[in-house]
Amino acid sequence: MGLLSLKDLSPQIKQYLVITGNYWAFTLTDGALRMLVVLYFHQLGYGPLSIAMLFLFYEVFGVITNLVGGWLGARLGLNKTMNIGLAMQIIALAMLAVPAEMLTVIYVMCAQALSGIAKDLNKMSAKSSIKLLVPEGAEGKLYQWVAILTGSKNTLKGVGFFLGGVLLTLLEFKGAIILMASLLALVWIFSLIALKEDLGKAKSKPKFTDIFSKSLAINTLSAARLFLFGARDVWFVVALPVFLAVTFNWDHGWVGGFMATWVIGYGIVQSFAPYFTGKKQGKVPTGKGAFLWASYLTLIPAAIALALHFDFFIHASIIVGLLIFGAVFAINSSLHSYLIVSYAGSDGVSLDVGFYYMANAMGRLVGTVLSGWIYQEYGLEACLWVSSLFLAIASLLSLRLKQ
Repeated sequence: MGLLSLKDLSPQIKQYLVITGNYWAFTLTDGALRMLVVLYFHQLGYGPLSIAMLFLFYEVFGVITNLVGGWLGARLGLNKTMNIGLAMQIIALAMLAVPAEMLTVIYVMCAQALSGIAKDLNKMSAKSSIKLLVPEGAEGKLYQWVAILTGSKNTLKGVGFFLGGVLLTLLEFKGAIILMASLLALVWIFSLIALKEDLGKAKSKPKFTDIFSKSLAINTLSAARLFLFGARDVWFVVALPVFLAVTFNWDHGWVGGFMATWVIGYGIVQSFAPYFTGKKQGKVPTGKGAFLWASYLTLIPAAIALALHFDFFIHASIIVGLLIFGAVFAINSSLHSYLIVSYAGSDGVSLDVGFYYMANAMGRLVGTVLSGWIYQEYGLEACLWVSSLFLAIASLLSLRLKQ
């Protein structure tokens, strides 16, 4: 019965399943690799800021890849850019399967740079493909598919954090890396066979200068996305884990487990975002929705900062505040992900999506660097105020979106 129903699926649904499965496999290895690098280099005696800097190239090359990757997707087709991303992740993993003495900071940063390129090629391809697989005008269906893909990705990234810790314990660093590279190679071979040829290829060959969006709506949404993700990472990436370890005296297992659980919960809320933003009434999000949800989010870091300032039940304020922030941020993120795919043009869709995710990567990069610097100089409270400021800017930018 199950096999018959699979045969009866439309070609679009089959392609969606292949793309989603491909994206899921990649995301699991991406989350596991991040946790493996964090825990392994912590074992070697590296401090939190030094470990964060190992991911600097990962974020920098994510910015570049999203900008150039959209152009490549429009010229080569999204199936090719997705498969190139998978192949590069396998190479990045293979680079780390070397004797421990070869794993210098610069070497690991280079492997992470390759992984960053791979991740954003894969993500841009997956998000762009959905626009082409959903019938024109079916905005409710488009929103639902984007929400499921985005939410499942973050849930699996959290599972990947757990997986990285378990694999490090069972197989040690090199064994874990070899296992992940081998399994991902099998996924890559299947993807080469199963993905259709010219998905997402633009009818006319886009010029390299076309990587910069000429659409006001996409430029505005991209700027809002930059501040939205900067606002998350300015306190979440470095400041929060160090704060939990130092102030709450949590060991690394507790910190990693808590962060992984947060990411999994965040992904689950993202998947159900359409139900929080009016799907039952047959509504799809507009610029007004983006403004309102970003405005709600602005209040949460400010409230946590005030609790810290007045020493008000700090443990409860941080944990409860983080959970509320995660849920509201997830709805914001899912809503944005739908809007970009909706605004993007069907011909050469990856150009618009790539430009937007370049802004997303730039926000993460700015947030990561500020998170280490502001926390080191001024503490978590200052990080939270900067987060709130960034969210206020994102809300004001959202007022310029189509209402």
